[in-house]
Amino acid sequence: MSKCLKIVFAGTPEIARLTLENILKHQFNVGLVLTQPDRPAGRGMKLTPSPVKLLAFEHEIEVFQPNSFRNNPEALQKIRDFAPDIMVVVAYGLILPAELLSIPRLGCINIHVSLLPRWRGAAPIQRAVLAGDKFSGVTIMQMDEGLDTGAALLTEQIAISDDDTSGSLHDKLAHLGAEKVVEYLANPSHYIPQEQSSDGVSYAAKLSKEEAQINWSEPAELIVRKIRGYNPFPGSYSYLDGQLHKFWQAHIVQGIQSKAQSGTITYASNDKLWIVCGDGSVIGINEIQEAGAKRKTSAQYLQGKSDLVGQRFVMSN
Repeated sequence: MSKCLKIVFAGTPEIARLTLENILKHQFNVGLVLTQPDRPAGRGMKLTPSPVKLLAFEHEIEVFQPNSFRNNPEALQKIRDFAPDIMVVVAYGLILPAELLSIPRLGCINIHVSLLPRWRGAAPIQRAVLAGDKFSGVTIMQMDEGLDTGAALLTEQIAISDDDTSGSLHDKLAHLGAEKVVEYLANPSHYIPQEQSSDGVSYAAKLSKEEAQINWSEPAELIVRKIRGYNPFPGSYSYLDGQLHKFWQAHIVQGIQSKAQSGTITYASNDKLWIVCGDGSVIGINEIQEAGAKRKTSAQYLQGKSDLVGQRFVMSN
């Protein structure tokens, strides 16, 4: 019976495409797809459709791309005319007013990539890694007018490994969310909405480039978490002799302490590039990128370079 639900799917980026793909794979009835308008992209800034739009076209599903639902009675009427049973929302990118949320018979559900109420907001994956959380997960929730405040319908937890980046955790949660929403759609009446606790609420603010700059006076553990958390966006960075460098992978060098000034390169040979941090601990860089160049392993980066030991990475003025 649930396979006969009339579904509106709303989403835009790759994580939403994966979810839509899994819903279609399980032969649910998606009759209308909402996605953001085509945006300029690439070197030529050519108008480019979203990953969700491309997948919808492959399956010959009608696509609707309003700029906004606010003060847009025609867009709202479009949804009413479709008469959906439920709307599935994944990283859509538009604010959905209460008038829209009330249209589907079973409401609107959202896949949020955190264990709510922890990390409500725009960047839950990155904030979890940056905070050193040991666990993350997905929450399928009933949408309301608040910021990720709706009742939880289904949650699933996974561990965050010590080498997870925001990118790798994103991929894990994308697939997990795609699986869990299918479980929910298969039997919506089985899941009883649970109001979110007022304890443990935290907010995942949008990322800025400025916060990704490395402050080498901080402890090594925090710096390594930042390198992981800002990978792939916006990328942790610092300056060596005025040259921008981005750091993509790093680890704490066990058993090594240094009295050198924080940011100083203490070892640079073969495949080892070591930098001292504010607590005297040393981190080893696994992957680094100079401005205008590709990402490189430390071994590749060190080729042809000499006299790096004693030089110091610093913050910009």
